[in-house]
Amino acid sequence: MKLKPIPVDVVLAESTVLLSEKDSTQMGVKEGDRVVITGNKTVVAVASYGVGVVEDGSIKIPSSLLEKVGTYRDGTVNVQYSHKPDSVHFIRKKMDGERLSKEQINAIVEDILENRLSGIEISAWLTALYINGMDIDEIADFTMAMANTGSIVTFSRKPVFDFHSLGGVPGNKITPIVISIVAAGGLMIPKTSSRAISSACGTSDFVETFCDVELDANQLKTIAEDIGGVFSWGGSMNLAPVDDLVIKIEHPLGINPRAQMLASIMSKKVAMGSTHLLVDIPTGQGTKVPTLESAKSYARDLMDLGDRIGMHVECAITYADQPIGNAVGPNLEARECISILEGSKHPSSVVEKAVECAGILFEMAGIPNGAVKAKEILDSGAAYKKFMEIVVAQNGRPDLKSEDLKPGKYSFDVLASHAGYVHSIGNKQIVMVAKAAGAPSDKGAGLMIYKKKGQRVEQGDVLMTIYAESESKLQRAKESALANRPFDIEGMLLKRVTEVKPI
Repeated sequence: MKLKPIPVDVVLAESTVLLSEKDSTQMGVKEGDRVVITGNKTVVAVASYGVGVVEDGSIKIPSSLLEKVGTYRDGTVNVQYSHKPDSVHFIRKKMDGERLSKEQINAIVEDILENRLSGIEISAWLTALYINGMDIDEIADFTMAMANTGSIVTFSRKPVFDFHSLGGVPGNKITPIVISIVAAGGLMIPKTSSRAISSACGTSDFVETFCDVELDANQLKTIAEDIGGVFSWGGSMNLAPVDDLVIKIEHPLGINPRAQMLASIMSKKVAMGSTHLLVDIPTGQGTKVPTLESAKSYARDLMDLGDRIGMHVECAITYADQPIGNAVGPNLEARECISILEGSKHPSSVVEKAVECAGILFEMAGIPNGAVKAKEILDSGAAYKKFMEIVVAQNGRPDLKSEDLKPGKYSFDVLASHAGYVHSIGNKQIVMVAKAAGAPSDKGAGLMIYKKKGQRVEQGDVLMTIYAESESKLQRAKESALANRPFDIEGMLLKRVTEVKPI
């Protein structure tokens, strides 16, 4: 049926068009069915009724979708019913706990890319993965299918080193330090990072406070091959685009299927041409990987997956029972990160973790005593020099200093209500407070943490300072701190026993 397209300036999670009830009935299209729309090109969209909103003979279509499909010379498009793709049956197969072939996985990924699957169907796919999982060969096929939907960066230099953290611990600001040390040691490590999804600050969220992170593939290649390191946001390039489409649906569901997580990480690394990858697995209460056993399991899967796709993968299981360092939030994390490169030895937890991870990468390259070499490079100032080369190449200031990064002008000190020892600091609670303050969208929002696990505190001591860019967000963060209580302070005396009664 030929219909007149009416552009609508809306951005939707999936391609949805509105039809009149009469036209829908005539075509045999029901609410939620797919329709094929043809103009200069052909696209698939999900149909919805626009009762009283769409005139007969017309179709309301998002402007971005209409721009993609175009129209016939007479200004119309052809619309007709589309059957469900075969991939829907493959999703049902995984829901039933069955194994999928490489071709079936490819079909699902391709249909997600081409918008042939609805949000509900993709949700079903994610739920099936969450409940039934995949074996390692299926995950390898899933990884390569996602990588092959986007651009593949090819470097003239080899090997290509990479570093990735599973995340889940606030204050994990080591990536620019690791990259600067490794690049200063002569290796090439073009790092793409993410923005925060559920955390208070992703690597790209704080790196963009001092240089550009939105680089295209050519810029990334040039900087990496000339300087050795890059701090880029992965979303600025067409790397494994299906992963980004899935994340938009995955996040509201509140689930992160293991197979999807592994394929997500590794598909981006394949797309970046990585040959050697170190994965940081932060482990502890309140993280994505709470126990040592689960961390070892992730490590085994990542290394097995690397073997199957031709990538040398090693893992570092790292301590994450509390925030890393003192700063949480974009400007504050950037300031702490840069101060270490400038020569500060504190916070020691950040320095130690960065040096150990850089050392493993050196040893993966065949350089002995990697951690010793990494520490020498950091202490000598060579890592800071390399860091500034990367910053300037990414349009940052050549006179950048750590003190240039300022926190929000509104602040509040959280005080200890009683004396004792810091028994624990809740990672999730810290994130809640920082996000309530406005992080990561407000660059000055965040926390400075002054007391860590095991330290003695007196009543009235400052445990942390909350920073915000507005009074309303500061108040919201204060309320979050009061409700969530990130610090658990206990005395040495747990209970006084004055009488023992016979049984």
